[in-house]
Amino acid sequence: MDRREFLKTSGWTLLGLAAVNTLPGCSRLGDGESLPDEVKRGFPSLRDLKVFWGDVHNHCNVTYGHGDLSDALAAAEQQLDFVSVTPHAMWPDIPGENDPRLNWVIGYHTAAFRRLRAGGYEKYRQMIEAANRPGRFLTFVSYECHSMEHGDHVALFRDLDVPLVECTSVPDLKEKLRGYACYVTPHHMGYQTGFRGYNWAAFPDNDPQTPFVEMFSRHGLAESDTGDYDYLHDMGPRVWEGSILYGLEQGHKFGLMCSTDQHAGYPGSYGDGRIGVYASSLDRNELWDQMGRRHVCGVTGDKIKIDFRINNGVPGDVIRASRREIYLNVEGQNAIDYVDVIKNGRCVARMNAPFRAPAPAEEVLRVKIKVNFGWNREEEYVHWTGRLQLTEGSIDDLQTCFRGAAFTSPQPGETEFHTRVNRVVERDARSVVLDLYSTKNPNVMTPAMQGVVLDLTAPRGARLVAEFNGQRYEHTIEELLEGARAHFLRGWLSEAIQFERAQPEAAFCVGHRMVDTEPQRDTDYYYVRVRQRDGQWGWSSPIWVERV
Repeated sequence: MDRREFLKTSGWTLLGLAAVNTLPGCSRLGDGESLPDEVKRGFPSLRDLKVFWGDVHNHCNVTYGHGDLSDALAAAEQQLDFVSVTPHAMWPDIPGENDPRLNWVIGYHTAAFRRLRAGGYEKYRQMIEAANRPGRFLTFVSYECHSMEHGDHVALFRDLDVPLVECTSVPDLKEKLRGYACYVTPHHMGYQTGFRGYNWAAFPDNDPQTPFVEMFSRHGLAESDTGDYDYLHDMGPRVWEGSILYGLEQGHKFGLMCSTDQHAGYPGSYGDGRIGVYASSLDRNELWDQMGRRHVCGVTGDKIKIDFRINNGVPGDVIRASRREIYLNVEGQNAIDYVDVIKNGRCVARMNAPFRAPAPAEEVLRVKIKVNFGWNREEEYVHWTGRLQLTEGSIDDLQTCFRGAAFTSPQPGETEFHTRVNRVVERDARSVVLDLYSTKNPNVMTPAMQGVVLDLTAPRGARLVAEFNGQRYEHTIEELLEGARAHFLRGWLSEAIQFERAQPEAAFCVGHRMVDTEPQRDTDYYYVRVRQRDGQWGWSSPIWVERV
């Protein structure tokens, strides 16, 4: 079945522009329309799309935060292609000298800065360099500058032997780093300007030192001033002037990415934010160059692949065209809820998923199944050891969904914290051996389970077997297509294993083509946002199209 036929039978609802925003000039492309050559060949498999995943903004106890750097690097290597663990380094306009409310906050910041300069930075840099494994796992040096006036920024370096500088402001920091291969990236942008939110007016458009911005982390989502993941940290609510859409509407050009900003020594902690880089190989210079071209994307957790093009342009590009042929191919890690195409801040197409995707009739089929480990009501960690095994077929791919402790800032009274690193111990075409640690979920909005997503090709009668902590549970693919199954290991209120519903390709894949023939501005911008039914999100960087 080719992709066009698949779309007709999958249950997807493709809403063109007229059904969402009644702007003229947009329509779905039919089979007789003029298409780029690569589109004429059909939708290529997203298994061939190379996206490398990382986290370039997260913290441990190198300055302030929890968990050792060695454990943080070990955790990152289990589920990321590249990483930078970020020391807090400076705050040139630190407030509160005469405000007793802020004494504790000012104290832990200034003490951390002193430790970093008293030998901590060189030790950190050496550990980052020692963990680097070219072609397999790349590590980068970074450090963070706070600013009330300009917003917080992370300086990320290509090279491993780079100095720790002093600065009087973020613009001064950028000036002092111009001689280095360095990107200076704003984060938690949605806070109020003057209170560590991003100050768009302070920076030039299309600045090569800032090719992308971090719009999602544990602080929340700064896409707009409304929507999912409101800002809940004690630094305040989000505002419109700090949002991504505000910056795009001001004419700025930047890629979109996410990072965890996690403070428990767990880079890439699932659900807290990750950056994806479109590159041909896991090479330091290649990755760096593609970041500089804004060829990046952001996800909350699941590694959602987004192949989005307008004519010959890809996310991050600036092209010129009056007729815009839009091509979209998305693969989620779980059932997709909807996919939006955003033009100039408005949704111009929404692809709504079926509420329950029908399973195909074939005996052998491709499905994705997430297996979760966690729950119970006790404070102690549960240590899981065991194996997931498929009796027939093959495990074609594996995604880890490993979480760290839910810290977004130092925890008063938390004097020592040991990071429990979750690991894939062994893996082959039929089985996965896991070593995991889970805690109870503190509330319904903060899950703490560990999990993996298995991408399987198997007959309906194949059994997925979980053998953990002396217990064995199994279900056929047919059973899991009907719905999720769960098992308590020690009875009610104890830890549990959940086999989520098996999702067929109709649930996690979508393709769409449309044409836009009416420019609205001298330069229009377009980007894609993907929401899965489990609440995980993905965003492409924008493509800017100039009027011919």
